[in-house]
Amino acid sequence: MRKGYNVAIVGASGAVGQELMRVLAERNFPVASLRLFGSARSKGRKYEFGGKEIEVEELTDASDFSGVDIALVSAGAGTSKRYASLITKGGAVMIDNSSAFRMDSDVPLVVPEVNGADALDRPRGVIANPNCTTIQMVMALAPIESLSPIESVHVATYQAASGAGAAAMEELRCQYGQIERGETPTVEKFSAQLAYNLIPQVDVFLENDYTKEEMKMHNETRKIMHKPDVSVSAMCVRVPVLRNHSEAIWVRTADELDIKDVREALEKAPGVTVMDSPAEKKYPMPLNLEACDDVFVGRLRKDLTDPKGITFWTVSDQIRKGAALNAVQIAEWLIANDSKLS
Repeated sequence: MRKGYNVAIVGASGAVGQELMRVLAERNFPVASLRLFGSARSKGRKYEFGGKEIEVEELTDASDFSGVDIALVSAGAGTSKRYASLITKGGAVMIDNSSAFRMDSDVPLVVPEVNGADALDRPRGVIANPNCTTIQMVMALAPIESLSPIESVHVATYQAASGAGAAAMEELRCQYGQIERGETPTVEKFSAQLAYNLIPQVDVFLENDYTKEEMKMHNETRKIMHKPDVSVSAMCVRVPVLRNHSEAIWVRTADELDIKDVREALEKAPGVTVMDSPAEKKYPMPLNLEACDDVFVGRLRKDLTDPKGITFWTVSDQIRKGAALNAVQIAEWLIANDSKLS
């Protein structure tokens, strides 16, 4: 294995870009050099990494990625589509956090604990990071799938403001202050006031009256788990929480499972922590789990409506495992398993 890798972060000034730097440092990722890219507005900003100040370069059609081994990209689908060939033409592996390529047949969609080997087949040099809500869910589904094939999934998500970016988090904070002062709250980042409210819409509505976010969960789960026929139906809701998404999940398996076996499988699963003691009021809550890496599972029980059904609750940090951490873990998996990078 090489001692170090040349890494680039595209979208360095955004919430996920900043988290990518923190995750790289915390996990002692073998960074030989780090380059930061951003928009014209971010150009010239300086960030500390590894005891050095690194200045953000403006991403343009003239940007040079030669020598870059791994590019962690989190700057939106439009930017990813425009610059993918520029980023990868010199041999860099592009790990993309946007929705730009997730459903392309020649781009692997990867959660390392679930389907890491898919990352080896990347003809375009691009690996897609799944949607945050999908990552959280499949981390809990995979251990159950190992016991019995999953036939259907119903999920209701409770998504924090962080899912819409740093500016959205600030808008939620501001709304509470404005309301307390008797002012009309500013509404720019969401379709309605989020403070003291729930919004049953994340992303735009499609022709089938599901939102784009809900269909991401439907389609991405099938691709990641190699189950093109599994039924996945989602209801995605924005909630007035700053950070950490929550999900209520109902699963139907081909065989009736003993809940003890399900609990044991989840407890053994990498990246999953079972926090489930109803008598002690012990269950995952977003307030207590910010900046944690795992997907936390609680309220695990049999579905009263179906002997083959299981229901449970999950919480995970959308910016960590739902974005930055998963991207870095993909890079770590490649370093450990791909001879092209070792």
